[in-house]
Amino acid sequence: MTGYGDATIWLIILAVALGTYGLRWSFLGAFGNRPMPVWAQRILRYTAVGVLPALVAPLIVWPAATGGQTDPARMIAAVVAVGLGVATRNVLAAILGGMAALYMALYLIT
Repeated sequence: MTGYGDATIWLIILAVALGTYGLRWSFLGAFGNRPMPVWAQRILRYTAVGVLPALVAPLIVWPAATGGQTDPARMIAAVVAVGLGVATRNVLAAILGGMAALYMALYLIT
């Protein structure tokens, strides 16, 4: 299938595991017992704000459920979820409102 032998696949898995462990240790093990500078704390505070939209946006714009085609129901649900999140500042309200909007839009559009 892949053209790789069992030993090669296990070597790749081991190399990736060691690389991941080394990368995480470099932050947690080497610098974990030292106080972090204020500027670094301020920057790291926005990590989730930058990563979560990057994970969710492709699922809204090019959803696998529609074969990669833009779907108005998912766009409506995203707008409702963002609007509720901004208005209420409540994550649960945004999730539930977006979910309800998605199901309602899917029901009404199809």
